[in-house]
Amino acid sequence: MRPTTLLRLALAGTRTDTARVVLTALSALLATLAGLAALTVLAIPTPAATDENQNRWSEQYHNALLAEPGLRGGTAFALLMLMVPVLALAGQCARLGAPARDRRLAALRLAGATPGQVTRLVVLETGVAALLGTLVGLGVYLVGRDLLHRPDAQGQLALPTDVLPSTGALAGVVFGLPVVAALATALMLRTVTTSPLGVSRKATRERGPGPWAGLLIGFGVASFAVIRPVVYRFADDDELMAWLVPVLFAVGALAAMIGVVIGTGWLSYHCGRLLRRHARGPAALLAAGRLMADPWAGSRTFAALLAALIFGGGAAAQRAYFGTKDQLEREQSRFAGLDGGTNPFYLSTMDYVDGAIAVAILIATGGLIVALVEGIVARRRAYAALVATGVPRATLSRSVAWQALAPAVPAILLALTVGTLLGRGLVAEVSAGGGSATICEATAALCEDPATSAQYNRIVYYPEVQRAVPVPLEHLAWLGAGALAAVLVTVGVGLLFLRASTALDELRTT
Repeated sequence: MRPTTLLRLALAGTRTDTARVVLTALSALLATLAGLAALTVLAIPTPAATDENQNRWSEQYHNALLAEPGLRGGTAFALLMLMVPVLALAGQCARLGAPARDRRLAALRLAGATPGQVTRLVVLETGVAALLGTLVGLGVYLVGRDLLHRPDAQGQLALPTDVLPSTGALAGVVFGLPVVAALATALMLRTVTTSPLGVSRKATRERGPGPWAGLLIGFGVASFAVIRPVVYRFADDDELMAWLVPVLFAVGALAAMIGVVIGTGWLSYHCGRLLRRHARGPAALLAAGRLMADPWAGSRTFAALLAALIFGGGAAAQRAYFGTKDQLEREQSRFAGLDGGTNPFYLSTMDYVDGAIAVAILIATGGLIVALVEGIVARRRAYAALVATGVPRATLSRSVAWQALAPAVPAILLALTVGTLLGRGLVAEVSAGGGSATICEATAALCEDPATSAQYNRIVYYPEVQRAVPVPLEHLAWLGAGALAAVLVTVGVGLLFLRASTALDELRTT
C-alpha cells in the first residue's frame, strides 16, 4: 500500500472519525503549549554573580518564580504536570467512535488489506492528528510570544517572552509527541486482531487485579520520606545531591501515581464484588457485573483526574506547611515585640499552583466525559437489548451512575491520601525561633546614639519552637468535592447520550 493511499485512508471516515482526529489534535496542541512553556522557563539564562546581584537573579522579570534560579525547576515541573491530564485526554479521544472504526477496518481486511497494514493505518491516524496539533501549538506559541511581550515601566516582563528554547528542544516537542502517541497506539493494539469478520481482542484474565499497587504506593511514599534525611546526611556532597534528590523525587512521584492508577482497577473489581454480594436493586447488580467484567476501565477513565488529585494533595500539604510557618513566626515576632512574618511570596505562589490544579481537573473532566460517552455508545446495542426485554431506562441510568461513582469515591480518597502523604514526607514539622532580637524602647535617634544605645536598647531571647504541620482537611475536602462534582457532571452528560443509545433501532446496529 502506497504511503499516499495509507494517509488518505487514515483520514477518511464519518463525522465521528473527524471529531476523533480534531479532539486528538486539540489535546496535542494543549500538551505542546505546556511542554514549550516548561522549556522556555528552563531556557532562562542565569547571570553571573556580581556585587549588586550576588544571588544571580534574572532581574528582567518581576515574578520571583522566573527571576530566582532555584525556583525555575519547580515551575517547569508544574507546567510539565499539566501535560499528564492532557495526554490522558488524548488517549480517551483516540477511543472515540471505536466500534464504527472497527467495522471500517474489517471492511478493509475484507478488501484485501493485511493485518499489518490495518495496524499501520490506525497508528498513522493518531500520529498525523497529533502532528497537526503540535504544529498548530508551535504556531500559537510563537504568535503568543510576540503578543505577550509587553515590558512594564521598569522594563520588567511578566512572562519569559525574551527567551526561546533551542531548535532541538522545539523539534523534540513538536515531533516527539506525535511519535509517542503513535507508539502508544501501537502498544495498545498488540492485543487486537483485525479480521474480515470484525475486530477481536485477546481475552482478559478472569481473576481480578491483585493488590500489587500497594507496593508501588508504599515505595513512592518511602522515597519522599527519605529525601529530608538524605539532604541532612549528604549536604556537603554537592555532586551526589545534584542527582540523588531529583531522582528520589521523580521516581517516588511516578511510582505513587502509577500505584494509585493501577489500584483503581483493584478498587473497581472489589466494589463490584461488594455490590454483587450486598446490593438488591437491578441497577446496582448491573453495575457490579460491568465493574467485575472490566475493572481496568476505572483506571483508564480516572487516570488523569487521579494524577491531578495526587498533585493537589501534595500542594495542600505544602500550603499547610507555609501557613503554619507564617503563623509560628508571627507568634515569635509578637513574643519579641516585633512585627513580621514569613515572606508572603510562598503562600501567593501556592495560589498559582492551585490554579494549575484546577485547570488539570477541568481537562481531566473533559477526558471523563469522552470516556463515559464512548463507553455508552460502544455498548448501545446491549443497552437497547435490555430495554427491549423490559428493563426501564431509569434503571439503566442508575446503573451507569453506580458504575461511575462506586470506584470513583474510594479512588478519590486514595489519591488525596497518597498526595498528602507525599507532601508530608517532605515537610512534617515547622521550627522557628532560637535567636535574639534587639528592641528599641525610645526614639530611633536615642537607640542609634552610642552614648544612649545601651540604656534604651533591650535584647530579647526567644527559644526555638517546633510545631507539627496539621493535615489540611478543609483544603482536601474542597479538592475531593471538586473531583466528585466533576464525576457527577460527567455522569449527567453521559445520561443525555444514554436515551439516544437505547432506542430499539440500535438493535439493527452491526
